[in-house]
Amino acid sequence: MPRGELFLTTKIWVDNYARDKLIPSLKDSLARLRTEQVDLTLIHWPAPGNGVALPEFMGALDQAKAQGLTRLIGVSNFNIELTRQAIAAVGEGEIATNQVELSPYLQNRKLAAFLQQQGVQVTSYMTLAYGKVLKDPVLGAIAQHHQATPAQVALAWAMQLGYAVIPSSTRRENLASNLLAQQLRLSGDDMAQIAALERNGREVSPADLAPEWD
Repeated sequence: MPRGELFLTTKIWVDNYARDKLIPSLKDSLARLRTEQVDLTLIHWPAPGNGVALPEFMGALDQAKAQGLTRLIGVSNFNIELTRQAIAAVGEGEIATNQVELSPYLQNRKLAAFLQQQGVQVTSYMTLAYGKVLKDPVLGAIAQHHQATPAQVALAWAMQLGYAVIPSSTRRENLASNLLAQQLRLSGDDMAQIAALERNGREVSPADLAPEWD
């Protein structure tokens, strides 16, 4: 497969946020990937207590882009205030995405609205909430109506809201099924029913790495 048909994303781990560590860490990732450039590099967690100030690691990330090591830069698991600080550190239009946990049970509407207002792409991970949403009766009924699967419904819901969605699976048949969600179009009533499933159902929030969530 030609390199241009792949979109490669990597993340900088919290141990490598310091100015003198970030770019060497990214270069090590490039060597492991056997490529000279990735398409997107993200700060993995804000890690407010790790001793490296946000302007320092965002500045180093911006420098990595200037050196051609990555086409785009972004963040992951940043709340509204930290995203504001990241934008201030590298300039408007430079943050490609904020990759956040988002599912029918954790809809993050306030953060998502802010990101879209700022022109920052919302990337939804854990959209299936560790598989919990697959057993939801509301999603099940919608899926049956569309002759789809609950997973396809959850993924289509996020995509119709304008989010990039990155589900993961170890099974080839599930990967193929997830791709079919791109063809599913949910009605306004479907979307309203899913909106009502919000329950602040966060699955991931590691101590010392996560911010104060909005």
